[in-house]
Amino acid sequence: MLDVRRMVILRELAIRGTIAAVAEAMSFTPSAVSQQLNALERETGLELLRPAGRRLQLTPQAEVLVAAASEVLDVLERAQGALDESLPSVQGRVRVAVFQSAALALMPPALRAMARTHPDVRVEMVQHEPESALRATWVRDFDLVIAEQYPAHAAAWHAGLDRQDLTRDAVRLALPPVDALDQSVDDLLGAAAMPWVMEPRGAASRHFAEQLCRSAGFEPDVRYETPDLQTQIRLIESGNAVALMPDLVWTGRSTTCRLVPLPGRPQRTVFTAQREAGAGSPALRALRRTLEAAARQLRA
Repeated sequence: MLDVRRMVILRELAIRGTIAAVAEAMSFTPSAVSQQLNALERETGLELLRPAGRRLQLTPQAEVLVAAASEVLDVLERAQGALDESLPSVQGRVRVAVFQSAALALMPPALRAMARTHPDVRVEMVQHEPESALRATWVRDFDLVIAEQYPAHAAAWHAGLDRQDLTRDAVRLALPPVDALDQSVDDLLGAAAMPWVMEPRGAASRHFAEQLCRSAGFEPDVRYETPDLQTQIRLIESGNAVALMPDLVWTGRSTTCRLVPLPGRPQRTVFTAQREAGAGSPALRALRRTLEAAARQLRA
């Protein structure tokens, strides 16, 4: 019978691309990963990997094993969910990937509620960019992701993920206070000559902001780049930049920024996603319900 652990290592190689990346993800040494892959080739009597430059290319037979390993992992995840369902109380561990504004606005009340209603559930949270967090959830680095989608910018998707919308928040132009500027700026076109702060390239918010500015007839002068929204806010409040900000970032805090509606009043969608195979987990269901309640409270 084939060794499932070795098949999983082969699947990790198919997903992550290099033996070094597999070793880091699985807390192995690169030599241990190579040994297990060599053992799987001996076990099957087939060539599974071929050199392709500096990487290894999977043979068609290896792809068969990768697909089978994914099915096995789904079966095991469903079995774990059924086992947890049989217990008298909700318990277990849930690993969550979350972007910054959701970490600030949604997670604190949700974690408090989980500690009160489900004290035997351990929730582990990692701040992660939404674009890569969806894929990381698909490959089983996380159990749940809180992600975002901007207008006219579809979020990346992966087969086998279940998505549920949490909330929507308006995206507005954030301008410095009037006394922090040497010029009058009151709307998007007026901000055309101002320095902008945005997230790094590749982020959905960056793509949305640039496209909105271009639709308004100008190319934004992106002088500052940072994924840290708190840093962005300080740059705006101090009169050094302007930016587009979703309303969720203002939860629980005041600001001297002037918030101006944008043309068309665009809104961002915040949603959760998990693997369909994890639907049977009581702990995961409890956390999703708790996040939905936290989102409803914010809307209210």
